Amino acid sequence: MTTESLERTSTARSWLGVAAITASLFVFLTTELMPVGLLTPLSSSLDVPVGVAGLMVTLYGVSAGLGVPFIVAWSRRVNRRVLLSVLLSVLTVGNLVTSIAPNFPLMLATRLCMGFASGVFWAIGVSMAMRLVAPRDAGRAAATVMSGISVAAVVGIPLGIFLESRTDWRTTFLIWSGLSLLVLIAVVAAIPSLPSDNAVPVREVFALPGRNVRLRLVMVMVMLFVLGHFGAYTFVRPYLEGESSSSPAFITAILMAYGAAGAVGNFIGGRVVRWNVRSGFILGCTGVAVALLLLLVAGSSPVGQVLTLILWGMSFGVVQLSQVNLTQAAAPDTFEAAMSLNTMAYNTSIALGALFAGLFADHTGISSVLYFGIALTAASLVVTLVTGRRTA
Repeated sequence: MTTESLERTSTARSWLGVAAITASLFVFLTTELMPVGLLTPLSSSLDVPVGVAGLMVTLYGVSAGLGVPFIVAWSRRVNRRVLLSVLLSVLTVGNLVTSIAPNFPLMLATRLCMGFASGVFWAIGVSMAMRLVAPRDAGRAAATVMSGISVAAVVGIPLGIFLESRTDWRTTFLIWSGLSLLVLIAVVAAIPSLPSDNAVPVREVFALPGRNVRLRLVMVMVMLFVLGHFGAYTFVRPYLEGESSSSPAFITAILMAYGAAGAVGNFIGGRVVRWNVRSGFILGCTGVAVALLLLLVAGSSPVGQVLTLILWGMSFGVVQLSQVNLTQAAAPDTFEAAMSLNTMAYNTSIALGALFAGLFADHTGISSVLYFGIALTAASLVVTLVTGRRTA
């Protein structure tokens, strides 16, 4: 085999590895957000209020957020291919247990354990993909992995709603357990050995925001945005059902439109961040705030719901890619450690957003979650604008 053929083979396997990591992001994210699309049948089947059922998102986010810096630091000498395989094993077993759990407390405990695995993946996944390819293709590999978010929104959550409408929510989680197993096999087959190369001890991880002003500001921006976005998004199905009695099929369709728009937003974000990464975050954050405001105004109209969900999804896609690039720009030499802190802030904010929005939903009405989302995303936008070039 010639040198050129060897290089082509190596490149092909590298991108197969990136594809396996992208598929991993897909199953981790859909598992995390699956209850969003199944809140109504879950709460009815388990005889708990919708706000309480939202704890499935909350506790998952708590463990994913608070545990990740410790686990990433403690596993800093573990080969990243081995670590990702272990994480996917936890996800496979966790989805299986969720599908057969006889009561809500056991389900919450299982989700708590799965959250730890999810958080560690978010900290190591992007950096793994960037290491698999040539340095000139690292940015493209990161964008490819992040596109798994859009695929999850387009296919994962709506497919979960569709499967639940044809079977039940337990069968849906059982299918996701099988899918997690398939991704585990793909990771073992496609990803070569990846020894850890830039992980740092726990003490140094938590010291990063103290001595890195840019990273600290980025974390504040991300936390405020995620609080607002996921606080509203967690309860999007109950809101749409309450406003217009939308059918599960219609909600599935508009969530697919949301996800497709997210893929477009990811593409737009990739173009914008090459010019100015901070501008990408501002553009996306503004779009989400406007979409939530429009949903309050036009939420009872099917056409209004479709258009606002498309704007929401597109804006979220821009923000997702922008915030990862902001984190990398703030701490290029300790990216994995910075991403573990980003993951902690991100997932803890998902948990708190779902918790606070659930309290609003149960005590002041489902529409209040949109006001909550508008207030927090607007606050993130203000912080971004005020801090100026320090986050550029």
